[in-house]
Amino acid sequence: MAEQVRWLDESEQAAWTGYRQMKRLLDARLAGELTADSGLSEPDYDVLSLLNDADAPRWCLKDLGTRLLWSPSRLSHHVARMASRGLVDRLPCETDARGTDVRLTTAGRRAIETAAPGHVDAVRRHVIDQLTATDLADLARITRKITAHLRSLDT
Repeated sequence: MAEQVRWLDESEQAAWTGYRQMKRLLDARLAGELTADSGLSEPDYDVLSLLNDADAPRWCLKDLGTRLLWSPSRLSHHVARMASRGLVDRLPCETDARGTDVRLTTAGRRAIETAAPGHVDAVRRHVIDQLTATDLADLARITRKITAHLRSLDT
């Protein structure tokens, strides 16, 4: 016998619909401002910021994909486009002859260092400054809770 569907009640539906609308509007606003200010796409920024913040000078493409939650195909194609623009180098993997490593170039480092201040300002204007200290603590608690639940499903 099929399980009974637990439909959302009015308050649950309002919360879910509000979240979805906020996410779409926020993603579009931040992506648009990032591209207008720096010429980088949001995926470019994700890759460059991860490589820039990393302790190691190069990342295995597979590990980078795992960290970004991207499919191998998506990451491979995107990194190839970034390499053609001189933002990253693709190198043979030092530990796996079949693998590929990715390294931030000088141009890539310049691009992320140029883009980051404007992007952080946009995040502050559109998110952080709109919330009280209590709101921020609640948001951090809620995101940790949902993230922990979703990660537990993969173990």
